[in-house]
Amino acid sequence: MAEMKKDMNVKEISPAVIKRLPRYYRYLGELLENEVVRISSKDLSERMKVTASQIRQDLNNFGGFGQQGYGYNVQYLYNEIGKILGLNHTNNVIIVGAGNLGQALANYQDFDKRGFKIVGLFDVNPRLVGISVRGVDIHDIDELPDFIKSNDVKIAALTLPKQHARQMAVELMNFGIKAFWNFAPIDLNLPENVIVENVHLAESLMTLSYKIHSELEKEEQ
Repeated sequence: MAEMKKDMNVKEISPAVIKRLPRYYRYLGELLENEVVRISSKDLSERMKVTASQIRQDLNNFGGFGQQGYGYNVQYLYNEIGKILGLNHTNNVIIVGAGNLGQALANYQDFDKRGFKIVGLFDVNPRLVGISVRGVDIHDIDELPDFIKSNDVKIAALTLPKQHARQMAVELMNFGIKAFWNFAPIDLNLPENVIVENVHLAESLMTLSYKIHSELEKEEQ
């Protein structure tokens, strides 16, 4: 069994599969809230708009979890996907850039439920330093090195202007940050052992614009 787990961990998982895992987790959480005990891949596929075959293939990357003729135990599958996503650990997170977006992220309460604990915000603006956002203090940017070390922080959310994001990311990396949730409108080019998840809000909005205008054009034809 230990050997099987070792092989599973070494196996290369497709980025597309990894991106779907949080969706599975969210939908399973909604099923639990509605007191659903078990669900078939067919029923889950109808809810998620993903084929039943795709669901089975995705979950087989991690061992399957289903039983023939029974489907999936919702609570068990929810817990197992949570473990795969690392949500059974507490992940301390800092936010660098305590403007409107940074404070909005700090106010998002669902992070706590998912194992992400916002432990500090940082900014260069002295007028913001000392303010508390949902019980989390805004610190001066100069406090970053000691704070990261003393609070075992490995993840940083960047809500900075793009002209400052790259240099700040390099500094944070040198302070011990291993992963970035980047909201700055720029792609960060960092060493391969540093994880970057870019969130381009404007690009998402432009995609939405394209889709709605495409639909409007179809209606006019």
